[in-house]
Amino acid sequence: MKKILGLILGLILLQNICFAGVSFLYINGSNNNDDKTRNWFEKGIKKLHPTLKQKFEKNPDISAFFANNPEYKINEEPVIFFWGDKSKKDLDFVKNQLDLTKALCPTLAYKVRSVIASCMHDAIWVQKQHNMLPILDELNKKVIEENEKGNKVILYGYSAGTFITYEYMFNKMRYINAEELFNTINVSENTRKFVKTHPIENTCISALSKSGIGFVSQSGHLIFNNNDDKLKENYLKIQEVSKTACAPADTLEGVVNYASPLVLFYSDLADPDYELNYYNKLMMKYIIEQGLFFITVNYREDPLGFPTSRNLTLDEMENVMNLKFNEPKGFVYDNSSVWSKRSFMSAHTSYWSSKRAFSNAVVKAFIEGKKGLKNGSKI
Repeated sequence: MKKILGLILGLILLQNICFAGVSFLYINGSNNNDDKTRNWFEKGIKKLHPTLKQKFEKNPDISAFFANNPEYKINEEPVIFFWGDKSKKDLDFVKNQLDLTKALCPTLAYKVRSVIASCMHDAIWVQKQHNMLPILDELNKKVIEENEKGNKVILYGYSAGTFITYEYMFNKMRYINAEELFNTINVSENTRKFVKTHPIENTCISALSKSGIGFVSQSGHLIFNNNDDKLKENYLKIQEVSKTACAPADTLEGVVNYASPLVLFYSDLADPDYELNYYNKLMMKYIIEQGLFFITVNYREDPLGFPTSRNLTLDEMENVMNLKFNEPKGFVYDNSSVWSKRSFMSAHTSYWSSKRAFSNAVVKAFIEGKKGLKNGSKI
């Protein structure tokens, strides 16, 4: 009887392994606030996904890198995370206010204002912390659902969706070592000893906030509770809170951002005095050491496609960030030199209509990024 039960259990486990896959999770950009634009995005992704899947699976180097398991396959259906409807109420308010000026200003000026409001509103709206954090929690639920199915996840952020992929990695990835953190913040020696004698697994920024340890202020500072007794009490909650607040361990394979205006809206990341840059460095170190990837693909003709950075060697990255990578396996790569053969007016919205060019560009970024990691050349 035990042998039969063991055989059944083995078959169940084997079945779970065989059906495990890699989910491509696509995130929309700005100006997708109604059913028409939502359908446009979803139909575009459904056209793009089979081509992107095929290009990935045809390349053995890519398959080996993101799966590390020959049983893993890219799932047939794309996973779509749509957040555009959340800003509709606020955008409608802006449009109503704009309509009040229609009779008071020249027609051309009114039309330009309308275009700016439609295109830029969501990109500004989603950066506000009280709007962003609930979106990140919803996205994390999607990632957890994929994890429970046995799937790995690759995030694809389009346009302002790149803000969400970046914030997701920053807030949800488990790159915070609690003992090291408490050695850097202003707490008593007694609290530091308490943390050292109660070790926990790595956690994330979101878990620090949700457990009451600290939070990120609007000014970009990580502010901690300065009551030692309360810190100890909340510290003991982190492990449990991390289960839902953080990305599941070993589920996120990496991020592909495209049509990305990230640098335009997050230029403060270049400021050495910006406090959160300390945690950005820890996040980047985690990406490199855990074998993740951070790819940016932009069309040359896309006026909103900004290169993330020039491609650096690992040595150069270490020098810039003043960090040492231990056994680097991941990479960061920017490919913003892709010809879409579209006009600058239409290039930003043509990534799925030119699906082969885009898919080839993502594959090239993978290959070049991995090659640079392997041979030490510029990545």
